[in-house]
Amino acid sequence: MPDPRTLAPEERLADAKRLLDLPGIVVICGSTRFMAEMAEAELRETEAGRIVVKPGFDMRSPDGLRRGPAEAEALRARLGELHRAKIRLADEVLVVGDRVGDSTRAEIAYARSLGKPVRFTHPAVDPGV
Repeated sequence: MPDPRTLAPEERLADAKRLLDLPGIVVICGSTRFMAEMAEAELRETEAGRIVVKPGFDMRSPDGLRRGPAEAEALRARLGELHRAKIRLADEVLVVGDRVGDSTRAEIAYARSLGKPVRFTHPAVDPGV
């Protein structure tokens, strides 16, 4: 095994996951308008033995709508950073929904730039095809 001090952070994370014998980790991406579909995908992925991470907050929810514009934009930025961290943690990405907007398109591009496999519940929406 190589010296951990010479490994890139991504390699160190992959080694740690192997040493811990963790199941695969999948992050669910997509518009929060598809939260019900995300919950269904989470169930299927969990049944398949994967650890699932997904958006934890829906800005369309009543709580999200009660925020002022500046507070909502700051929260949206923090959630975006958190979701990119989830993508870095995951072994693969599952895009849920039959439409891909700008944010999801950016998440797909980010995941692919990291070499993460990307699957789609609706493959026709893959912007890379």
